[in-house]
Amino acid sequence: MNSRILYLATADARGHLMRAQLLVHALREAGAEVQVLTTSKQGQVFLQRFAIQAELLSEHYAVQFDDQQNMQRRATNRNVAHYLFRPGRMLRDMLHLGRRLRHADLIINDSFHPALLYMGMLPGWRRKVVHVYGASLKVALLSNFQGMWPPQFGRLFAWIVQRQVDAARARIEHDFAYGVDDAQAPALYRLPTPVALAADTPQQPAVEAAVYLNPHFRQPALADALSAGLAQAGLAAHRVGEGYAGRDGWLAVDPLWADRAAAAQLLVSAPGMAALSIARVYRRPIILVLSDQPEQTSNAARAASLQLLHRVVTWRGDAMDFQQQVAQAAVQLCAEQALAAESSGAGRERARLRIDAWVQRLLNL
Repeated sequence: MNSRILYLATADARGHLMRAQLLVHALREAGAEVQVLTTSKQGQVFLQRFAIQAELLSEHYAVQFDDQQNMQRRATNRNVAHYLFRPGRMLRDMLHLGRRLRHADLIINDSFHPALLYMGMLPGWRRKVVHVYGASLKVALLSNFQGMWPPQFGRLFAWIVQRQVDAARARIEHDFAYGVDDAQAPALYRLPTPVALAADTPQQPAVEAAVYLNPHFRQPALADALSAGLAQAGLAAHRVGEGYAGRDGWLAVDPLWADRAAAAQLLVSAPGMAALSIARVYRRPIILVLSDQPEQTSNAARAASLQLLHRVVTWRGDAMDFQQQVAQAAVQLCAEQALAAESSGAGRERARLRIDAWVQRLLNL
């Protein structure tokens, strides 16, 4: 009998959904039966662009951001509290997931949905739950309440979440810098963040700069200054961002963005795991648009320690300053990349090895 997998991908950011669509397609090709759940209607629409039909669990749980992708901690904590304690929210989702679990061999929690964190420590359900999460996201989650409440509350929260995570059937911690053969401990597996295979023969002309900003970026002046900075550096840009859909050449979604990115002179994105993984796998320089998002701040710092070819730019509300940051970073990176060019074939093989490692691990579980 084929493996039956239920995949819950939170829709707070598109990295979870991109990882989900990559793995769902790969698992189905390997013979598994996979059904997908997500947490917003926008997430459903996004997955449809990648030929994935997802069911909506509920929209009650979500991390909150402003229009510059800065995390709104108080609003997020308030939303989580309402989700946990208001009747008809987490309890309703747990009952729905419990019914679905009767017919599944495994349920993937990507990443840290509270209902599955709780179910992953309960008898009967825990043997089927696998938590998937970025290494930096876990650190950010466990430290979320430090400095906001008395220290004992922060420590208690971290202890509870750690116990919930550890109690499940297994945990897959991923990172843009992990290798496919990194050490594995009992019930904890470390795998490199999966990356889409770029086409052998690109279906679209190569672009000079491939830009992706997730939907939390909605500040118009930021988009205009970014575009102006790339133009000032002499680069034609292919720009994707749901928050800027229809604005001056921006697209909402591009299913072929990985193809464009693999062949581009330069990438531009926030320092999420997916973008950094594409830059690392396909050896492309990247401009990192940094905001107040804890795990991405950590990712940017690690990109420096790993000597990934990159520059960091920060929006401070000054359009001209941001334009100059982008232009200067683009000129510097393009000059450095000319000395370290590599064929896309090697990048495709690295991407294939990453996806194969995930499929093998999940099917073994």
